[in-house]
Amino acid sequence: MDAEIPSDRPGSQRPEAIDYFNRRHVLHWLKVAVALGARRRMYERVLGLANPSRESRVLDVGTTPDLTIPYNNFFERWYPYPEHVTACSIEDCSVLETRFPGVTFRMTDGQYLPFRDREFDLALSFAVLEHVGGLDEQRRFLAELARVSRAFIAYTPYRYFPVEMHTLLPLTHWLPVRAYRALWRRLGIRFWAEESNLNLLSIRTLRPVLPAFGHASIRLMRTFGWPSNIEVYWRRERLVTDLPMPPSARC
Repeated sequence: MDAEIPSDRPGSQRPEAIDYFNRRHVLHWLKVAVALGARRRMYERVLGLANPSRESRVLDVGTTPDLTIPYNNFFERWYPYPEHVTACSIEDCSVLETRFPGVTFRMTDGQYLPFRDREFDLALSFAVLEHVGGLDEQRRFLAELARVSRAFIAYTPYRYFPVEMHTLLPLTHWLPVRAYRALWRRLGIRFWAEESNLNLLSIRTLRPVLPAFGHASIRLMRTFGWPSNIEVYWRRERLVTDLPMPPSARC
């Protein structure tokens, strides 16, 4: 997620027990540079798609208390109207209220968002969906984003990008799911081998977890020419500009 936060579900390691930003990896500096560029494109896409105004109520689900990595909490860092931003996380991110005056923070139990129906004009989720668990949990997560907002935009890593960005391993995640999870366990990467901590999606596997109501547009974002992230833009009402997705994006 923006925070890449492990959950408190039984069997999950606590965040203190794992370097879930992979800070100790020799290529961490490269990951930071690539991720920061991707976040900048996501931010610009959000502004272009949703066109939030000074008065728009915005929810960002999946923040982190970590402020040392420049791509963390990028929306709070860059958005010009923090007084209308609510950040939400399973971790205590109350530091964001001090670091970004005007931002409001609320904790969540990781199951249901602590907000009223349609409380926000726009809900956002950056690299959270892959961390909430299996398909049932992912379906519930997106349903909660839809419940509390008029529209949401969510980004999640595309499974078929050549490098898996949590482990920084190339190509292994292209194997069948059981095979790459077994390989990661043999390599000592047990945390990310668990579905409860990381469940990568393609467009095909994403479609069944989308909300059953409203209208969703799906787009692939590219990095170095490769599809790297899936963008979901969901609205309660269909826009007149909505068009069918081209065949090239139906993989």
